[in-house]
Amino acid sequence: MDRAKDTGPEAPAVERPVRTDAAMPALLAAAWAVFVKDLRIELRTRYALNAMVLFAACTALMVSVGTTFIGLRRTEEALLIQSSLLWAAFLFAAITGLSRGFVQEEEARTMAALRLAAPPAAVYLGKFLLNLALLAVLGAITSLLFIVLVRVQVGSPLAFVALIGAGSLCLAAATTILAAIIARASFKSALFAVLAFPLLVPPLIIAIQGTALSLENAGLGPALGALQFLVAYSVATFVASLMLFRFVWEA
Repeated sequence: MDRAKDTGPEAPAVERPVRTDAAMPALLAAAWAVFVKDLRIELRTRYALNAMVLFAACTALMVSVGTTFIGLRRTEEALLIQSSLLWAAFLFAAITGLSRGFVQEEEARTMAALRLAAPPAAVYLGKFLLNLALLAVLGAITSLLFIVLVRVQVGSPLAFVALIGAGSLCLAAATTILAAIIARASFKSALFAVLAFPLLVPPLIIAIQGTALSLENAGLGPALGALQFLVAYSVATFVASLMLFRFVWEA
């Protein structure tokens, strides 16, 4: 009859600890959803991929015509020139298309919906994966074009592929957060190039030197120092960008 005998003060509510074991899988699932969404948009429009591949193909064709008239011999200086031209084509082709990651969200008026649908870390990881996938395709096409058209002879294919991959990591880590910064700017392409220049010049110089060594030598050892620097630079840039992206995204 007297189901509750509330004669004294109410007992304080016991705070239950919040489980965090499901936070990381949920974050990765959200990041993968952002990546799949952007990949479907890119496969449907092919705006960034077409621009990047066209720029790389035109650059490789012009370089091949120039080197044919010059007649470069396989010397240390010639290998350094070939490596510089390869990375110049790769860099400018990447800058042409990688700024579209957040610009298309701003143009389509989907930025607010994306803020509500996914946490900032998931957005950055999804955009980073898309840029990395685009750079993987661009690196393969650019390298193949230079090998065929410019007649670049690779001494160590393993070191060459590793350096291209490490350089792609540096580009993806740096350009992803830069694309978020310039998304609302008036002169997006010009501002993106200006901001990317100081971040990408140091790893670009090391990548050129390491790639020249991979063209000359038949082993991974001579280019190992350059490869270690690029991996360390990409990890540091990725961690710093991931930590700072929330302030850029929510500004």
